[in-house]
Amino acid sequence: MDSADVLEKIKKEGFRRKLSSRTVKAYCYHVKRFLEWSGKDPKSISKKDVREYMESISDKTGNTLNVVLNSIRFMIEEVMNRSWKLNIKYSKTPKKLPVVLTKEEIRGLLDAIENPKHKLMVLLMYSAGLRVSELVNLRAEHLDIDNNIGWVRNGKGGKDRMFIIADKVKEGLGKTVGEGWVFKSWNGSHLTAHTIYNIIKDACRKAKIKKDVSPHTLRHSFATHLIENGYDVCSVQSLLGHGSSQTTMVYVHTAKPTMIKVKSPLDEI
Repeated sequence: MDSADVLEKIKKEGFRRKLSSRTVKAYCYHVKRFLEWSGKDPKSISKKDVREYMESISDKTGNTLNVVLNSIRFMIEEVMNRSWKLNIKYSKTPKKLPVVLTKEEIRGLLDAIENPKHKLMVLLMYSAGLRVSELVNLRAEHLDIDNNIGWVRNGKGGKDRMFIIADKVKEGLGKTVGEGWVFKSWNGSHLTAHTIYNIIKDACRKAKIKKDVSPHTLRHSFATHLIENGYDVCSVQSLLGHGSSQTTMVYVHTAKPTMIKVKSPLDEI
């Protein structure tokens, strides 16, 4: 089994397991770099080779090291079916709370968008907690506007999930939705994530919002505001499509204590 065979098997196994194309591409990239570094036949790779390679790239960020290690582990354990485990510690990645806009900042951002189509896209992203990739890939058949629901098809990790359609976007969606892509570019294809990014950045500039805002900030804000409005973590987890409630728990930390009715125990004494 040479390097080309290994990479092809990583692709097939990755897609068989419904890993995202982005993950499969990353695995192939890092495995290729590792095999080029070692100069060995994949079958003769040892634990020592892996450890030495990880040490050689130790100046990389924690996230990058984790991806590299996962890539090599996938090749060794899942593709080559070798039973030995890689006893290498994951690099610690500092956890940062996500950037979240207040409800007042959301209003300011929306007020700064003059183009009705652009405003509708941002409204839908925020009101449903959609990822930018989910918005641009949204199709007419994914929406049940009358019943205030829509469906993300083949989202992150290949998962489907339901999302809510707010009453305030129903009329706009009803006028926009035809056939095929919900939001089309000038040539009839779906919009790009870069287009949405520019719309939001421009709106933040006009609204004088100084935070580092991206399309994903709207999803963070959606989840945080749900928690502030009294919804439980399990409900928010389902709407976000998180596999673990631990992933969703971060939004409890970004919610304002005053909004979620948290009182100091001192006040109860």
